[in-house]
Amino acid sequence: QVQLVESGGGLVQAGGSLKVSCAASGRTISRDAMGWFRQAPGKERVFVAGITWNGGRTYYADAVKGRFTISRDNAKNTVYLQMNSLKSEDTAVYYCAAKSGVVVPLKARDYDYWGQGTQVTVSS
Repeated sequence: QVQLVESGGGLVQAGGSLKVSCAASGRTISRDAMGWFRQAPGKERVFVAGITWNGGRTYYADAVKGRFTISRDNAKNTVYLQMNSLKSEDTAVYYCAAKSGVVVPLKARDYDYWGQGTQVTVSS
């Protein structure tokens, strides 16, 4: 079992930056693909970014490409999402998720473990 805890969310002005973290416990996530998703009120949870177990490949939704960066530190059992040039439409609850294996799923239903989420609010 893996427990995931997100942190670092908050209120930021449009154009600003924020870095959210996802700390894992229970076992190592060094062999897991990791993903970040977000869910705005009244909308479905959507893929934001993903990273392979060793950080060798990363994937981004078109809406965040060039602005967000996913990274991981397996020694700290932690995954990060650096968000720059934030827009009001980035406002959502951000969730991290883990999936055993080498493939990074793009669909929420394919992940095994989820955190509780952290709120990111971008004011315009």
